[in-house]
Amino acid sequence: MSYLAQVNIAKMVAEIDSPIMEDFANNLDRINTLAEASSGFIWRLVANEDNATSIQVFEDTFILVNMSVWKHMEALYQFTYASEHVEIFKRKKEWFHKMTAMHMAFWYVQENHRPTVEEAKKRLAYLQKHGETPYAFTFKSKFTAEDAENFMA
Repeated sequence: MSYLAQVNIAKMVAEIDSPIMEDFANNLDRINTLAEASSGFIWRLVANEDNATSIQVFEDTFILVNMSVWKHMEALYQFTYASEHVEIFKRKKEWFHKMTAMHMAFWYVQENHRPTVEEAKKRLAYLQKHGETPYAFTFKSKFTAEDAENFMA
C-alpha cells in the first residue's frame, strides 16, 4: 500500500518571531493539531518545538518547510481546503512572499516510509524542471500510486 507524501515551502516576509509573523506563529499548534486529527493523516515533519519552523532545508533562513504523509489525496485536499486550515491559508499573503519556483510537490511513498527533506528537495526540483508526472505532482494532477509504480519501473 502507498501513501501520499507532500512538501510545501514558503518564504516568510519577516523572521518567525517578528510581530508581522505573530498571528501565523500563534496558529501553528492549532493547525498542526487539526491536521493530526484529520481523517487520513499519517505523519508530519516536526522539530523540537512540535513544528518544523526551525528546520532549515534551503540556504535561505526565511524559507519554511512543511511535510506530511496522508492516506490519499482526498484526505489532504479536505484538510487543506475544507477545514479551519483554509482560513489561515487565505491569509498567506500577509506572511509569505509569492513563490516564483515550485513550492509544493506530492509523491507516493510506501506505507512505512517517512520522507526526508532531501527527498522533498529532489521532488520540488524535478517538478520545476519537468512539470507534473507521477514522480512529482500537485493537486492539478490525479496521479495514482499505480501510475507512480508504472512510471518508476
